Amino acid sequence: MKKKCNICLRARRNEPADRLIRRFIKKVKKEKIVEEVRDRKHYKKPSVKIKEKRIKAQRERKRQEARRLRRRQRRK
Repeated sequence: MKKKCNICLRARRNEPADRLIRRFIKKVKKEKIVEEVRDRKHYKKPSVKIKEKRIKAQRERKRQEARRLRRRQRRK
């Protein structure tokens, strides 16, 4: 189980409400709270969880490799 996190925001001096909401949304995305709620909404079998985790890792490796290639091409 993931750690519990409380998100606290205080309005800065002369900060508009829409900017405060944007900061809140950024923090929620960074902590991946919405993702976790969606995952917990429906039961997933352990085998499905493992399969999704493997696919997610493969995608991440592919992205990292693409980034490395782009950096190498920029240097040349």
